[in-house]
Amino acid sequence: MKLLMMSAALATIAIAAPAAAQVMTPAEYVMAAGAGDLYEITSSQVLLETTQDPKLRSFAQMMITDHTKSTADVKAAAARSRVKAMPPKLNPLQQELITELRAEQGPARDAAYVAQQKASHGQALNVQKAYAMEGTAPALRAVAVTIVPVVEHHIMELGSM
Repeated sequence: MKLLMMSAALATIAIAAPAAAQVMTPAEYVMAAGAGDLYEITSSQVLLETTQDPKLRSFAQMMITDHTKSTADVKAAAARSRVKAMPPKLNPLQQELITELRAEQGPARDAAYVAQQKASHGQALNVQKAYAMEGTAPALRAVAVTIVPVVEHHIMELGSM
């Protein structure tokens, strides 16, 4: 339970960070979107190692599919925009959240996953909406516009968990 509380606190910090930032450069957007997708994919893979909850299994599979697609879409838009896209990399907070998730088992892991997903999707929505509204690379901006409703759908699904 202590780890779950830590997870919620760390995730809250992660959500607050983008709000204070100014308009992202195309490279910053590509890096933030890639890190977010990698976190969603990795955390979902960790959950799938142990969860017995069919609803969570289905959600985690959707995360892997949808975030793999958004990574490919952002990478393709970056190429069209002549923005060098480095391979996605977890930031230190995301790495710590994955470590925390791995440390949990059973229902505690399930609960930590849901808490982390709620917070990380709030952050992802902030990143995508901000770039969709104010991004400077048209191809990346168009991709962000298409990703926003996908993230909103994920948030809606999380609301029932």
